[in-house]
Amino acid sequence: MSPDARVAAASHVVGEPARTDVARRDEVRTSAESARVPRAWSRFRRTPGLVVNSALGWAGFILIWYALIWAGLVREHYLPPPHEVVRALVEGLLPDGNIQKHVWPSIRRSLVGFGLGIVVGVPLGVAIGWFKPFERVIDSVLQFFRQLSALALFPVFLLFFGLGEPSKYAIVTWAVVWPILLTTISAVKDVEKLQIDAAKSMGAGQWFIFAKVVLPASIPRIFPGIRLGGAYAITVLVAAEMVGAPAGLGIFTLTMQQTFRIPQMYAGIVLLGLLGLIMNYLLVLVERRLTGWQEGITNG
Repeated sequence: MSPDARVAAASHVVGEPARTDVARRDEVRTSAESARVPRAWSRFRRTPGLVVNSALGWAGFILIWYALIWAGLVREHYLPPPHEVVRALVEGLLPDGNIQKHVWPSIRRSLVGFGLGIVVGVPLGVAIGWFKPFERVIDSVLQFFRQLSALALFPVFLLFFGLGEPSKYAIVTWAVVWPILLTTISAVKDVEKLQIDAAKSMGAGQWFIFAKVVLPASIPRIFPGIRLGGAYAITVLVAAEMVGAPAGLGIFTLTMQQTFRIPQMYAGIVLLGLLGLIMNYLLVLVERRLTGWQEGITNG
């Protein structure tokens, strides 16, 4: 009897039709796709609720803003109504507006400082978290420098890099690198020992365990630090641009305050918040893209 005939006979005995390898692969692929569809559909169904909740939150915030002005608790000269701020923002972003020329310099400085923070923070954090002797040597130095804020080091950055762009990049990088570095160290050290022991029991070497077990397990825990670093890249940028920057949203906001153009000042602040919100949203998308494989494991 041929092999195919034996497979068919055995399948007939157990009451199941014979299936080829291609059919089995198709079935596995179909099962995987059907598992992804409910998760995607579940996220899609949650979207309207998230939008409604966000809209309610913003509506409440704007109503409180108007109420503070109407009740006379805040003078309109110091806190203009929301519609005036929105009008100043829209007019400023027009081609001949006074804000649009300041947007790109701020974005460039944030991205460069944020990128440098990742390039420095992630490899250094992985090295400190994985190599115990290196951690013991550098830990006291690390604990000392983490107490120094970027604002406290302004004179040092200006002394070494001057008033040009390098000092802005250095200030942003210093602020960004710490949440990324500390989160990466914690992520590497928190990898479950059971996973490492299981790899060792199968004869895996240190470098294999590091590359195939530790790094993949650490990535989901590193991203919260990266997102926090993205927020710092925007907040510290304002202070960095207030020192000798020819253009940027930080110097724009300061100039509007000094000339008492208050709606334009708030427009610059709102735009900075929007840039931070967009950066966080993009990082969330990247995080889901890189760690989406965990969703199926988590949801069972």
